Amino acid sequence: MDIENIFENDESPFDDQYNNNEKEEEIPSVWVFGYGSLCWNPGFEFTKCITGYIRGYVRRFWQGNTTQRGTLDKPGRVATLVEELEGITWGCAYKIAGPTALDYLKQRECKLGGYIVEYTKFYPRISSSDYRLSGEAFPVLLYIASHENDQWVGEETIASLAKHIVDARGSCGHNIEYLLRLATFMREELPDAQDEHLFELEEMVRMLMSHRNIALNTVMGRAPQRIRRDSFEEPRRPISFEFTSRVPETRLRCLNI
Repeated sequence: MDIENIFENDESPFDDQYNNNEKEEEIPSVWVFGYGSLCWNPGFEFTKCITGYIRGYVRRFWQGNTTQRGTLDKPGRVATLVEELEGITWGCAYKIAGPTALDYLKQRECKLGGYIVEYTKFYPRISSSDYRLSGEAFPVLLYIASHENDQWVGEETIASLAKHIVDARGSCGHNIEYLLRLATFMREELPDAQDEHLFELEEMVRMLMSHRNIALNTVMGRAPQRIRRDSFEEPRRPISFEFTSRVPETRLRCLNI
């Protein structure tokens, strides 16, 4: 799909009819679906972010990576989408205006990542009068790895994927971080969503980390800035990878009965 002149095409399927801000409607805009690192580290400016899902695809860690999360000697494994008739993939959609963000994504996802651009329908998780969406689907851009790209690795066992992820590190950090932050996004933002592939892979990677005595703080980079999604919801606490329990202080007093 050619997106070079997407903001110049008056007939573009991405024209934003879901915005109730007249000033913003004067600026051409497009929605982009994130299902991998875009969920927790978009890297570009956006005006809105909402959670939801797309149909007809499932998320799989079948795309190799030799730049951001791996090297030529030890390629990492990152998420892509595989077509499946009854598939559902949860993530988030970003509304962006102007070509700057698309230029950034072209470099990050296409030139470095080996992805191509498609579009599909996005289904918001929560209806909101703020977006005038009412839960209705709308078109989004989609970055997906094709079988023809040089870094495509295809189907692998969970055990094989986990080993590659534990061994890989690239210019953007350790491959483990990529996986754990995505799993955390799903668990905290979309707790009712199912993704067996993702969570089985996370469990296997954590087992390998324990077996190899890999400390979490040696593979996690700086915590990303918290994203305010679904703007009508209250902001959540910052992401934490530590398991803690906080018991409020109490005072006991004796009662003479």
